[in-house]
Amino acid sequence: MNDSVTVPIADCSLCPFRGKTLLMGRCMPADTCVMAQSGRQIDRFFRVNPAYAEQYLQDAFWERRAIAVRYAPQKALLALIDDEDEVVRRAVAYRIPANQLQYFLHDEDREVRMTVADRIALNELEQLANDKDYIVRLTVVKRLPEGRLFRMIRDKDLQVRKLVATRLPEVSLGLMINDDAPEVRRIIAQRLPASDLAILQGDHDWLVRYAVATRIAVTELGCLLNDPEADVQAIARERLNASQHAED
Repeated sequence: MNDSVTVPIADCSLCPFRGKTLLMGRCMPADTCVMAQSGRQIDRFFRVNPAYAEQYLQDAFWERRAIAVRYAPQKALLALIDDEDEVVRRAVAYRIPANQLQYFLHDEDREVRMTVADRIALNELEQLANDKDYIVRLTVVKRLPEGRLFRMIRDKDLQVRKLVATRLPEVSLGLMINDDAPEVRRIIAQRLPASDLAILQGDHDWLVRYAVATRIAVTELGCLLNDPEADVQAIARERLNASQHAED
């Protein structure tokens, strides 16, 4: 079996730069070539010859346009904000100044909007708080200042609410103690001040109650000492016994 890979080789006679870059050693067939149907060769060409990138921003080949975006002057990139190819638009969103990212707030491609959420100024980030894709909203939650996260506590996606629960300021954790998902309430039980944990002693999820039993003041173990779940009851009694022995 022949495992060799065929390397794309362009016809140098069709290249407008053959009299310059080729003779100067700034390009090489099958290695550093803007005409080849090869992303690696095209990237190597623009890396060596960035001055030519702007000429290819309107090229018919989407990959050549996307790679040219990496090397072309920023001021030339706005011409591609409506490019038909999402890979090109992602490349543009990654490179244009942050104050121009408004153009991509409602782009149809989620990875374009993720790039926006990752780069846009914090005071404009909340414009993506209701994005239709949870991955974009996760990026928003990762970057939002803790004091602004309360608006995300009712997000419809579990993963988003879990991340909110891990970052929400301690004073606001009580807003999520009735979350529908036990996974969220478990995080809350791990973070609430011990003095506020009593409200979760009767939670329907035994892992929430277990977390409470490990952190609540010994004097407030109460019903957890007779919890229907053996593991919860065991940790509660273990803590009570340890406390009594410490007093002896």
